[in-house]
Amino acid sequence: MLEKTDGVRRGRTTKRELDAMDRKLLGVLVEDATASYAELGERVGLSPPAAHERVKRLRRSGAIKRIAALIEPEATGKTLLAFVHVDTTGWGKTTTLLAIEAHPEVEEIHSVAGDTCMLLKVRTESTHALEGLLAKIYDVPGVTATRSYVVLSTYLERPVQPGITAEWPGRVKDPRAPGGTAKG
Repeated sequence: MLEKTDGVRRGRTTKRELDAMDRKLLGVLVEDATASYAELGERVGLSPPAAHERVKRLRRSGAIKRIAALIEPEATGKTLLAFVHVDTTGWGKTTTLLAIEAHPEVEEIHSVAGDTCMLLKVRTESTHALEGLLAKIYDVPGVTATRSYVVLSTYLERPVQPGITAEWPGRVKDPRAPGGTAKG
């Protein structure tokens, strides 16, 4: 008798590099995570069972963290997108500051290098709501300043892409300097 093992938690597979087929599958899934295994296979040149097995392996390995819906901001009334730099005294990654994630307007929180401690991506329904969120941020002990950048229009916004640029421009020889180089 065959034992049903769908509910059995298997150990994580060893970390392995994504191959070209994995990247193709991820590319299709990034565009439409609801594609059937038959459609996935057809679009990348695999049989449906082979596509299914690869997707299962990508999930087990952690390459696919989760499947989520991308919501149109206008549908939720959150049409104001802003990036907020947060300056703090001392170390910025305090549990109190990170608790700002409880507000659904906060989409991303990044600890960054440079002239600020934290960078937030926020989406609100109005400037008034943004002001209210900033007031909450200023309530956090240690926050000394914020700088907000309100987005006027967006030309590209997308999830992580599976592709990698094969080659970046390198340094080229500078004809003005003997043996010197210049950025190209």
